[in-house]
Amino acid sequence: MTMSSQQIKLVKSTWFLFRNIDPKLVGDVFYSKLFFDYPQLRPMFPKKMTDQYEKLIQMLNTIVAGLEDIEALGTAIGAMAERHTGYGVRPEHYDAVGEALLWTLEQGLRTDWNEAVKDAWLTCYTILAQAMISAGNPKME
Repeated sequence: MTMSSQQIKLVKSTWFLFRNIDPKLVGDVFYSKLFFDYPQLRPMFPKKMTDQYEKLIQMLNTIVAGLEDIEALGTAIGAMAERHTGYGVRPEHYDAVGEALLWTLEQGLRTDWNEAVKDAWLTCYTILAQAMISAGNPKME
C-alpha cells in the first residue's frame, strides 16, 4: 500500500491546520476517546498523561513530515514499534488507535474533514500501523 501524492498533500495540509490546536487538548481528546471506547487499554499508559500528549504530537509531526519517503522513517518506526511492543501493545490494538485518531482528526478539522481527507489519513495510518506491527512482531511476517 502506498499513498498518492494527492493523499500526501491532503494529510500534510490538514495536519498543518490541526497543529494550531493545543497539543494538550488534542492529546486529551484522542486518549479520552481511546479509553472510552477501549477501557482495557488505559492501564498501558501512565496515570499522568501530559508527556504522552506531547509524544503523540511529536510522533505525528515526524510521520507527516516524512510522508514523501516513508521508508526513510523505517528506523524511527522500528524503534517506536519496539517500545510499543514492550508496553504490551498487540497488533489488534492498532485498529483501536486508528479509530480514535480518525475521530479526533474529524472533530478538530470539522468543515475541513471530508471523504478524501478521511481516505488519505486512513491510508497513512494503515501504512504506519502495518509497518509498526511488522517491526514489533517480526515473527508474524
